[in-house]
Amino acid sequence: MGDLHLSLSGDHAMDVFEGWRGYVARIEENWRAKVTEKDTVVLPGDTSWGLSLEEALADFQFLEALPGKKILLKGNHDYWWCTMKKMEDFFTAHGLNSLRILHNNCVVSEELALCGSRGWLFETGQASDQKVINREAMRLEASIREAEKTGFTPVVFLHYPPVYGENESPQILDVLVRHKIKRCYYGHIHASGCRYAIDGTYLGIRFFLCSSDYLRFDPLLVEKT
Repeated sequence: MGDLHLSLSGDHAMDVFEGWRGYVARIEENWRAKVTEKDTVVLPGDTSWGLSLEEALADFQFLEALPGKKILLKGNHDYWWCTMKKMEDFFTAHGLNSLRILHNNCVVSEELALCGSRGWLFETGQASDQKVINREAMRLEASIREAEKTGFTPVVFLHYPPVYGENESPQILDVLVRHKIKRCYYGHIHASGCRYAIDGTYLGIRFFLCSSDYLRFDPLLVEKT
């Protein structure tokens, strides 16, 4: 479940938007109804509005108190994101033992190799976007290669959709196709924009939209097969 947009110590609560009223309580209720301590929940971006790790601490503590292990990816609003070492050291220092970062690596859970990256927008057309998306494609490939070493089935998580409406990201799709990825979960899309989001099969890949409001703040089960 992506795009939690938590702001427990800030002023960016999403309750003002249609469909988001009481979303933090809804997340907790649905999470506790489905997730056990043995489970793993992947959060593919936009987890906290905090501008720094310290500002995001209350949001991390909220997640820490929920059952299961949590795997965090970077989203476009995760301004607290920094180096892997700084994030891991911060988590350790504050007893956030159930939180892990997915970035240029993979995480094995329940016989699946979880991999992915942020991705990037592809319709803006700025020269700088090409460099970013090329870098994100390289990060995705590095993550998938780490997953393939495990011998378990790779499952990809992205923040940005690689396909949206009539637009697509050839660099990201190329990585997915070359590595024969069969499942890809992504977020970022909200509200009326969901009507243009792919939640089905494209190029032999089954895509799942998992932004929290699209799921009505109810975690989506990732099947083992």
